[in-house]
Amino acid sequence: MGRKDSQPSGGLLYGECKGPYLQRSVRQRIEALFLENVGKILKREQIIEAATDPTTGRAPENWHQRLSELRVDSGYTILSWRDRGDLGVEEYLMPHIDRRSSVGKRVKPTGRTWLAVLKRAKNCCEWNEGGNKCGLAEGETDAVGGGTVRLTADHKRPHSVDPASDPDDPKQWQALCGRHQVIKKNYWDNQTGKLNVYAVVQAAPRNDKEEVFKFLLDHFGYVRAPNGRIVKRK
Repeated sequence: MGRKDSQPSGGLLYGECKGPYLQRSVRQRIEALFLENVGKILKREQIIEAATDPTTGRAPENWHQRLSELRVDSGYTILSWRDRGDLGVEEYLMPHIDRRSSVGKRVKPTGRTWLAVLKRAKNCCEWNEGGNKCGLAEGETDAVGGGTVRLTADHKRPHSVDPASDPDDPKQWQALCGRHQVIKKNYWDNQTGKLNVYAVVQAAPRNDKEEVFKFLLDHFGYVRAPNGRIVKRK
């Protein structure tokens, strides 16, 4: 997939997928694509094209997890529409090649522990946000994120807070679908281990954003005037 004829505003350019990429893993192929297009916008279709297995021609369904690993584990800055207003939905940008210090080696649950987690979860995603449960089952189609659901093990406590979860304790693990693995990673700051409030608000639907906005106005003593302007409350 080449560049689009119409370029975005703000001086940004669309990148190009110059594959096929022959790296061994999906993550390495996506990394190569971004490194060839630093400072340029890449679209979802280009990432999938680059991530496609050069031998089998099979496009991976877990590409978004590998993209998240480039951010979280490899320390790259990769922005999306949630980070920049001039990016469209499913558009991504690596502004520079500088990398943050990555977190420690990840611990994984034992096979027995993972089986116990899946039994408890009834083979479904256990994501629960304010009472809103995911519940997508292994093998189903994710109508929101696309692709077939593949459940993976997740630390209940963020890896940045507790990288050494007990691999033998099912209570410390949960089963998540790929989409909610990515969302959870974005909710926590790997450098500080603190809740990434900015990312939480970005991921919230518009009506929730408006509620947060109203709360902040009231908290800091501002009101919206009849003309729409935000003014200090008298």
